[in-house]
Parts: sequence; structure tokens; C-alpha cells
Amino acid sequence: MLLYLRLLRESFSFAMNSLTNNKLRTFLSLLGVTIGIFSIIAVLAAVDSLDHKIKKDLSSVDKNTMYLKRFSFGPSNIPRWKMDYFPDVTFEEYQYLKDNLTTVKTLAYQIFTKNETLRYEEKSATGVNVQPVSQEIADIEALKIEKGRFYNEAEANSGTSVVVLGQGIAETLFGDEDPIDKKIKMYGKRFTVIGVLEKQGSSTFGPSNDISVYIPVNALRNMYGDHNDFMTPIIILKPLQGMDSDQCKAEITQKMRAVRGLKAGQDDNFMIDVLSAFTDFIDGIISMLNLVGWIIAGFSLLVGGFGIANIMFVSVKERTNIIGIQKSLGAKSRFILMQFLFEAVILSLLGGVIGILMVWGIATVASKVLDFEFILSFTNIVIGSGLSIIIGLISGILPAISAARLDPVEAIRTGM
Repeated sequence: MLLYLRLLRESFSFAMNSLTNNKLRTFLSLLGVTIGIFSIIAVLAAVDSLDHKIKKDLSSVDKNTMYLKRFSFGPSNIPRWKMDYFPDVTFEEYQYLKDNLTTVKTLAYQIFTKNETLRYEEKSATGVNVQPVSQEIADIEALKIEKGRFYNEAEANSGTSVVVLGQGIAETLFGDEDPIDKKIKMYGKRFTVIGVLEKQGSSTFGPSNDISVYIPVNALRNMYGDHNDFMTPIIILKPLQGMDSDQCKAEITQKMRAVRGLKAGQDDNFMIDVLSAFTDFIDGIISMLNLVGWIIAGFSLLVGGFGIANIMFVSVKERTNIIGIQKSLGAKSRFILMQFLFEAVILSLLGGVIGILMVWGIATVASKVLDFEFILSFTNIVIGSGLSIIIGLISGILPAISAARLDPVEAIRTGM
């Protein structure tokens, strides 16, 4: 054990001498490893951060949640021009499904509409994402209220002029003032603030709740009716806990065909998207990004490996005389082999550490500048360090073997 510790110390000393005595050569040799480790760890960290953000944004929503509408969010076998002729889902269909579905826990009726300007006294908030939706959305999206409350079923059905504000909108319009029971103006009408949502932060999918407001869907319907180009209705359905999504989707399809009077052989004139299909699609994209990152980094690591091999061959040549003296004094071939392998690993690991530190520095700065949390996980640090060690072993094995096989007499004579 003491022998190997001594071997490690001497190898580290030789590696440091090689670094300090040949700075330019060492820099160019380690550059490939540094760039390679930086590339792969940067990609892994970015993808992990994106994956973490997506899962955080979707954590409050059941993956089996379904969206019933006249068009599809993702790829579909039905051409877009055909979906344009599908009828919109209606409030009456929402009520019918609410009364007749047995596989659904809760469902909500929502209208996607254009952004609106909100005003309170002399202050205004522009480009606000207004979400007219029935009261069930609070349960489906697990909305968290910081102040006040969400509107109830009676207020939603009657279209009472009440509003729940996102944190950012509340701060813009009211600052430190308590917004509860204050009246704001939008759509040319006054709405009473009854609640404020907890701060969400940036969102991967669509506008954040911080810059959104919720109003009863019937408040908008009472003002504009159901047939306007700037209004796109959908029905959001949350299946019962443990319910098979295919079974739930089949029941929704059967009820919708019945209420719309579609006969056998007629195609469905509505679309049902399941959130889990979307998350699976996102997982596929993330896996592809990881693969691309590994391919790009692979080329850099290949170049870096050749750089390490080059510096080790040069090191063997420069120390031929020393190797001959060591062997003449009784040093075994495996000792020489391990000495050069350790040196190659140390050099490669140094390049890897520099690459990891570069990722850490950029991630730290980016997290502070951008409203996005970049994560450099312990797993990725281990991957980077492990790759550096492997590259060092692979790159150093041939130079180490060549050093171990040197004849001591020839080595001393050549080195003189």
C-alpha cells in the first residue's frame, strides 16, 4: 500500500513538472480534454436543468389530465385543415360531461383568449394572460392562494365579476397595498379582486401564473357570447385516481359522439390530448439532446485523448535515462507502467476538473442573470471526473507500455 502511495506521489510530481516545464505543450494537450468534458457536462447540466424545470412546472398537474377541444396540441393523423371545420366544445357539453362521466374526477371549462390590459387607478398592467375558466381549475392545477380565496361554483356559474391575480400582476397594480376587495378594470368592466396566487416563477409552458389572472368563464361569456374569433374553448378533464387513461378516453369519446349525434362510421369531430403523451414527447426530445451532446463531446474527447497520448510519449522520451536508472536499481516493469498511467490520469483529470469548473462558473452566473435555475448535479460531476480518468487510462496505456518495455541498458545509453 505504501508503495502505491509513493508511486502516486511521484507520478503527481512528474505530472506537475511536465505541466510547469512545458506550459504551451501542456495547455494545447489538455485543451481537448477540457473542451470535451466542458461540452458533455454543459449539455448534461443544461438538459437536467430543463428536465427539472419541466417536471417542476408539471408537478401540480396529473399526467393523466386530458384536454378536449377541436384541434390537437401535438402531431395528429388528422390534417389541420380538417380540424379547422370541427365545432368548438361548448359550455353545454361541459355540463353534460360533468353530469354523465363516471371515470372522471373533475373537469373544467376554459376559454383561451387574447391578452388584456388591467387598470387600477393610475396604474396599468399590459399583456396580461387572462384565463376565463370554471372553478374546478383550482383543483386540477392545484393552485395555491397566498391571499384571499378562489371563486366558488355559484360565482363561476353566474359569471360574477371577480378576479384572482397572479403575484406579478398584484405587485404591478398594487405594490405593497392589500389588493383584496379592490376593483380593477378590464374588458371595459370592473372586477373585484378576491384572491392572489403564490409566486410561481418562470414557466416552461406558456405564460407564468405570476402574469396571469383568473376570472369566471361565464363572466366572459356573458359579455361576448360563445362565437368570437378571439375565443377558443377547451374542456380539461382529470380522471379518477388510478383510472386507466385509455378507458377514460374511450368513455369521453362515447359521450361526445352521443351528445353530438355522430353515427357509426362517422369520424370524431373533436380531439382528446393526454398530458402524459406530451411529457413522453418531451422526454424523447431530452434523450435526443443528451445523445447529441455525447456525440459532440465524443469528438472533443477523442482529440483530447490524442493530446494526452502525445504528451505522454514525449514524456517517455524525455525520461528514457531516468527509466533506465530506475530499472537498473530494481524497479519492476509494472512499477514503470503504473507510474506513467498515473501521470496520464492526473493530466487528464486536471483537464476534466478545469472543464467542470468552467461549467460551474457559467451555470452560477447564468442562474443569477436569467430567471432560470441551472443545476450542476453531483452525478454529472462524477460522470465528468470518471470520463477524465477513463480518457487518461486509454491515452496513457500505450506510452506506459512502451516505457515499461524499455531495456535498462539501452535506456541509459539512449538517454546519455
